[in-house]
Amino acid sequence: MYKVKKALKIKNNIGTALERHPVPVLGIDYKVKIEYKNVKVPELNVENKLIKISLPNRYKKENNQEILDLAIEKMYEQIAKVEIERAMEKTRLMLGFAPEDYEIKNMKKEIGRCIEGKITINPKIVMFHRDVIDFIVLHEYCHLKYKTHSKYFYRMIEKYEPNFEKYEKIIETSLFQY
Repeated sequence: MYKVKKALKIKNNIGTALERHPVPVLGIDYKVKIEYKNVKVPELNVENKLIKISLPNRYKKENNQEILDLAIEKMYEQIAKVEIERAMEKTRLMLGFAPEDYEIKNMKKEIGRCIEGKITINPKIVMFHRDVIDFIVLHEYCHLKYKTHSKYFYRMIEKYEPNFEKYEKIIETSLFQY
């Protein structure tokens, strides 16, 4: 089980744009910028390490930190649907078994868990590079066989990911912690 630390900086630029730095996606840091345009619904575009969120002009005078947080959360959820499915299938083929069920769900303090044969993954793991995502999924799969972090659990992890300590350090030193 991994736990989440909360830490992202937000700044307001003279009421015209709201920026958040950095927003990591698949191991790459992106800047996020909100622009106000003549649009009816919010739009999100990603280009050259910049995530542009266009909001209707009617939001210009409001504090849009909540909208920014929600947009980034929704973006993570959309990316997570693809990336976690990819990692789950890769791990299933590698190990030869699968959980009874899995879900992608925002959790305040965990990035992954396995309870009673069901794996739950936090969509925020898409902040990490694909190798780390694959490790997190492998970690939770290993909990299908071993409920605790026993020596047998770590032997299984090491069998399929000899560099697991490297990934644990990456997770530990990021926005996430054990």
